[in-house]
Amino acid sequence: MLIDLLRTKRWLRVALSGLSVALLLGGVALVGYPFATNMWRDRIQERLQDQIASPELQQAYKERKVETGDSLTRIKIAALGLDTVVVQGVTPSALRAGAGHYPQTPLPCEGGNVAIAGHRTTYGRPFGNLDQLKPGDTIELTTPIGGCVYQVAKDPFVVAPTDLSVIDPTGERSLTLTTCHPKGSAAQRLVIRATWVKDLKAA
Repeated sequence: MLIDLLRTKRWLRVALSGLSVALLLGGVALVGYPFATNMWRDRIQERLQDQIASPELQQAYKERKVETGDSLTRIKIAALGLDTVVVQGVTPSALRAGAGHYPQTPLPCEGGNVAIAGHRTTYGRPFGNLDQLKPGDTIELTTPIGGCVYQVAKDPFVVAPTDLSVIDPTGERSLTLTTCHPKGSAAQRLVIRATWVKDLKAA
């Protein structure tokens, strides 16, 4: 039946050919987009690696004048093999670096609830495996003027994507990491809550 229709209906053959091409292009785009964003993020990270060690950034940090998109801190999570530079800000352009600091929260290692957001499936997916963290795992932040260590305090939990209460003050020195959940979707927000353990001296 279908074969007969294809033989007699030229428009149907053209439509099916167009659909096949569209599906092929869609598949290529679906696979290629994360790859392209990862390459973009790698280039940004190269620049950030140089910037975070510069005297200019150290001075800007001391004066609390780090601009959106500039290096702010390095985050290391041994349990996930994560080591990346976090920028100031959570705008779409800033987060092309992979992870960004919520500017309305304290600077890394300061008193209060420091909050950082990161991509889970694109732009290097630095927070791709955040759901694997467990209580006791450590998170190290290194800034231009020092550093500190936090310890995961509770199992990862999920909130609505509009719920920003998780970055509110906690009454203690803490760190909050957020990312999209589940992978490939922004339907929810995955949250990690960690508490301060110790400060590290500047290198």
